[in-house]
Amino acid sequence: MTPEIGELLDKARDCLARARIILAAGVGEDAGRDAYLAGFHAAQAVIRAHTGRTAKTHHGVHRMLSQIARGEPQFADLARFLSQAYNLKAVADYELGSGASVPLDRASDAVDRAAQFIEQISGLLA
Repeated sequence: MTPEIGELLDKARDCLARARIILAAGVGEDAGRDAYLAGFHAAQAVIRAHTGRTAKTHHGVHRMLSQIARGEPQFADLARFLSQAYNLKAVADYELGSGASVPLDRASDAVDRAAQFIEQISGLLA
């Protein structure tokens, strides 16, 4: 594992730790956003390991990870999670009104899934 990949996984773990703290405080929007960011940085580690590059945008990460997942199915669940969890981030960042909330159970599920992916990716890239 290169230092850059290690730093991306460290960033993913930092986001995950923050998501857990925020979830415990009962704030679904921010916990969901940080769960997404944990998955985002883990995906960046996968992309870096497979291509030597780092995507510059959220869309670029989703696209590149999907391409990798086509050839390596062990990353398909991460690609689906990233797409679904992006919706949590979008609600937290952009939505207004009564529908602009992330239920705690959805945020909790996202945090749990992000943790699983970080562990899986750490093992695969070690």
